[in-house]
Amino acid sequence: MAAADYYEVLDPRFARLFNGSAQVEKLFTGCRWAEGPAWFAAGRYVVWSDIPNNRMLRFDETDGSVSVFRQPSGNSNGNTVDRQGRLVTCEHSGRRVSRTEHDGSVTTIAAKWKGKRLNSPNDAVVKSDGSIWFTDPSYGIDTDYEGDKAESEIGACHVYRVDPDGGDVEAVITDMVRPNGLAFSLDESLLYVVDTGRTHGAENPAHMRVFNVGKHGKKVSGGKVFADCTAGLFDGFRLDADGRIWTSAFDGIHCYDPDGTLIGKVKVPEVTANCVFGGAKLNCLYIAGTTSLYSVRLMVNGAKTY
Repeated sequence: MAAADYYEVLDPRFARLFNGSAQVEKLFTGCRWAEGPAWFAAGRYVVWSDIPNNRMLRFDETDGSVSVFRQPSGNSNGNTVDRQGRLVTCEHSGRRVSRTEHDGSVTTIAAKWKGKRLNSPNDAVVKSDGSIWFTDPSYGIDTDYEGDKAESEIGACHVYRVDPDGGDVEAVITDMVRPNGLAFSLDESLLYVVDTGRTHGAENPAHMRVFNVGKHGKKVSGGKVFADCTAGLFDGFRLDADGRIWTSAFDGIHCYDPDGTLIGKVKVPEVTANCVFGGAKLNCLYIAGTTSLYSVRLMVNGAKTY
């Protein structure tokens, strides 16, 4: 493919965000379902999940090597890094949100709501106050492919908030079919959440909603549709330093302006599930495709979250 074949400009605002000579590079292949990339600036590496293979992998940017970070991983899915540089992980078969401490030990952050086991936490984001917000659809208990098949004890799929050191798990959004990827706006006044309910019925949503965050930062309201996916389903996503949303879809990464306009795409030869900005200048977008980890150098920087 020529470099130009990797980008689709749908709005002039997208044209200045990429270098036409920068290609999408395949860094590793051999996954069954790659997900949840997280960037560790101090070590210059990316950790991501290979859910069905029950492992987490590590790409070292300094030498291009890939190694197993953790196996078994609780069929990990979404990962993020908190303000202290610790790994926060959503585990399907573990049915919990965990945190890897600096000494390598693993702490359970959330495993139950109102005494009932969570379904299979999917994706998480850490707010500036240290609270952890996460989604809990049923994908990890629907079958044995991404976790362990089981009945939902809660009987619904919600978005939750938990204080950084544990405590009560609070349901903050309860009207979604299958909540999935999520992220805050740069000033944390908005919370974007994907609903992939279409996987459980053609009548269900395949969109991203946006919620207003309350003045105390613990509750949300509203929830209007921000964007409908034009190619399959959205999944995980990240924001750049100007508030644009770079979200996974079936044909690559879709870029949305904060006003809700789809302005362009980074084309990837596999269904994508998630992405994260990394590199020394946060201008490298790491992309989790179905079987592979990809990267592309952009003319924009990712939003700093620590």
